[in-house]
Amino acid sequence: MSAEQQHRDGQAADPGPRSLAQALRERDDASLGALLRSRPDLLHPVPTDVTQLATRAGTRASVLRALEHLDRFALQAAEALAVAPDPASYQELLDLLAGDDGDEEVAGALPATVALLRERALVWGGEDRLRLVRTARELLAPSASHSSPTGLGPSVAEATSGMSPGRIQAILTAAGLPHTHDTVSAVAALSGLFADRERVAELLEGAPEASREVLTRLVWGPPYGQVTAEPAAHLRWLLDRGLLLPTTPGTVVLPREAALSLRGGRAHRVPEPTRPRVAVAAERKPQVVDAAAGGQALAALDTVEELLRSWDEGGPAVLRAGGLSIRDLKRTATVLEVPEPVAAFWVELAYAAGLIASDGGYVEEHHERHDRPDADAEGYEDEETRDARTRRRSGEAEHYAPTPEYDAWRDLPPAERWAWLLEAWLPGTRAPGLIGGRDGRDRTLSALGPGLDRSPAPEVRRRVLELMAGLEPGQAPDPATLLERLRWERPLRSAGPRREQPEPPRTGVRPAYGGGVAANDPEALRTKLTEWALLEAEMLGVTGRGALATHGRALLGAEGRSEGAGADTAAAGSARAAVVAALLAPLLPEPLDHVLLQADLTAVAPGPLVRPLAEALGVLADVESKGGATVYRFTPGSVRRALDAGRSATELHAFLDRHSRTPVPQPLTYLIDDVARRHGLLRVGAASSYVRCDDESVLDEILADRRATALRLRRLAPTVVAAQADPRTLIEGLRAMGFAPAAESAEGDVMIARPHAHRTPPRTPPAPVPDGPPAPDATLLTAAVRAVRAGDRAATAPRKETPQAPGGLPRTSPADTLATVQAAAMTGESVWIGHVNAEGAASQRLLAPLRVEGGYVTGYDHTADEVRTYALHRITGVAELADKPDGAEPAR
Repeated sequence: MSAEQQHRDGQAADPGPRSLAQALRERDDASLGALLRSRPDLLHPVPTDVTQLATRAGTRASVLRALEHLDRFALQAAEALAVAPDPASYQELLDLLAGDDGDEEVAGALPATVALLRERALVWGGEDRLRLVRTARELLAPSASHSSPTGLGPSVAEATSGMSPGRIQAILTAAGLPHTHDTVSAVAALSGLFADRERVAELLEGAPEASREVLTRLVWGPPYGQVTAEPAAHLRWLLDRGLLLPTTPGTVVLPREAALSLRGGRAHRVPEPTRPRVAVAAERKPQVVDAAAGGQALAALDTVEELLRSWDEGGPAVLRAGGLSIRDLKRTATVLEVPEPVAAFWVELAYAAGLIASDGGYVEEHHERHDRPDADAEGYEDEETRDARTRRRSGEAEHYAPTPEYDAWRDLPPAERWAWLLEAWLPGTRAPGLIGGRDGRDRTLSALGPGLDRSPAPEVRRRVLELMAGLEPGQAPDPATLLERLRWERPLRSAGPRREQPEPPRTGVRPAYGGGVAANDPEALRTKLTEWALLEAEMLGVTGRGALATHGRALLGAEGRSEGAGADTAAAGSARAAVVAALLAPLLPEPLDHVLLQADLTAVAPGPLVRPLAEALGVLADVESKGGATVYRFTPGSVRRALDAGRSATELHAFLDRHSRTPVPQPLTYLIDDVARRHGLLRVGAASSYVRCDDESVLDEILADRRATALRLRRLAPTVVAAQADPRTLIEGLRAMGFAPAAESAEGDVMIARPHAHRTPPRTPPAPVPDGPPAPDATLLTAAVRAVRAGDRAATAPRKETPQAPGGLPRTSPADTLATVQAAAMTGESVWIGHVNAEGAASQRLLAPLRVEGGYVTGYDHTADEVRTYALHRITGVAELADKPDGAEPAR
């Protein structure tokens, strides 16, 4: 038995419900829960009854959101219903989608699609009376100004609504139809002619070739055209026979019935009942993919750590409008040795992970206003908050800097640090690829600045990874087919007719990261988000050589398990990070505790180094090159930097001897001893500043050097020279002359120069901007369905006629109210009460009184589905039920 026959046999013969509310009321709890799960905007707030749920499901905003979450074939079915008669039968819908020749794929996919539209409350009615909700019909049906997304225009009846009866009769005559006695029958005759394929073909046999060409251009839309006051002969032939009907002055339209006949009965040029298949571009061994992804993950950690290390003492300033300047982004890209768009991605990733922020809180206040109060209830402000406010008032520039979370992140194992970054990337709504583009007001979008949030970004990222996970391990998808699949799953609608066959992107060309996108082009944005998701996943190490790695698949598996329970919780996120980190850890090399010293004053680190060694070596030497192995070079300046940090020559020799797998080269030993011998020979202090040296000949040499003229030196004693420059300038000037001075304190001790780590106050990472309300969990769905059912039972329960107060509330005297509720409590009956709360809001409640005492009545409120207590003086009146409703038994 075919799927179509099964669908027809499974439908009832009766006409079905008469309204959407009745259709929802006839559903079971599981079906109502499915509706609320697929359209979570209906839950905020929870509807009081089914009628309110149906009303909310028909609002424009909710229907638009529901349509945007349909796949292409479901949207095509809804578009076909919008141009079909209202109501339409299932067979009429099938004919519009499959055409006169039929289509087995359409017939097989349509039953499930109609069930989906019914589940989401976009379609209701029985087998022979399918109705599209009114708001959806208004959105998808053609109007006088634009056509339907199918490319069809208004019907004959709609297009001739303002036409004179004489003109309609003249069209009948030209079309070869007999005159009628009224306009209604004339319009019906013309509609019947255009709906008959054979008669339309006979009519067009005598048409001029130019007339048929005009119909060919209009048949698939848009169906509107412009004509002059004196149209050409081939246009006059079409106008006389009603194949073109005027809508506004100078505008004509091809009527819907005629267009469908010329199309062979199809509402769409190409129905797409089956989802496109994601093609495989390359196939590699899973071990190769995992190894490549692990190496890229390690490189990502090194890049983020290098970024944060470069900002450790305070990063670039915050622009007045928020974000980084172009100059600072270029400097950051130079430090990271990557292109500027890629540097922007790493900056945004560190920001989303909560590792960097503004030190003054000016930019972040927009995100943290409700999460991080600046003062408690007594008006107390902590020292950091007061300092930030003082700097803002004084006009001191604010800078980006690492947050305290950076120190905690840096101490984690590499795999856990990577999982931390991934947990920020996957749900983030900020799109770094937009940086450098223009917003809707033609302003440049800057890194860390406003205007980068795009709600579809996390959905696109997750769906890209899910589609990649659907392939076999080691298979890399073809980006063009991946994009086409995403377009089928989420076809974007615009004001005009939707393109049914979007052009695929060029294959064989790797897209570049960044570049921005037009602010008013949602289709281009979705394409760019897909390309950026693929590139970002590769840069982070989620994929390797274009295929999803094992830890990436585990991420999606854990994600799916957490989604089954609803919203992602902190516990679920921690469990997901632990699973991913455990799978990634074996792919990352173990940190090394040694280097290889070479005779050319370099040291080679054949892999990642343990943190103490890496930090110490970073002070003693300069990084010359990075990659699989890092090369450090020792220079006089780098050795002096280590001596300034408090290390002695003996300690440096011992450090190198302890951590080198090769003998310490003699040139390196000489370099350290030579710099150490001269280091501290000169002492610089504050006078404005002074130079002190026990060797008078050294001071003689300095005073005789012309390069010292700018320092304005003056000898105060044989071993002391004063300078009219601050100590820092004096030290830099002496070093430029080839000396190695050391700073000293007021007590004469050598001052050790240590890097000052600048941290922001505690900061909350930027919260994603969700695309609508979050998906409800099972507990919320159960409670919501129960509340809707209870409110519906209460709203539909019959009651006896009684005097009513304004607003429809029952009205009885206080004595009658007390007597009625006391009697109901004794007999176990339920009654209607009118109640006004402390805020003055009035409502009707179906109450089963249990106890009446002390001026209060306590009972089971069927409207709220719980036991409640009401003050008797706030009850406007009581009405008895005409018949006891089902389920209205008192609580026990």
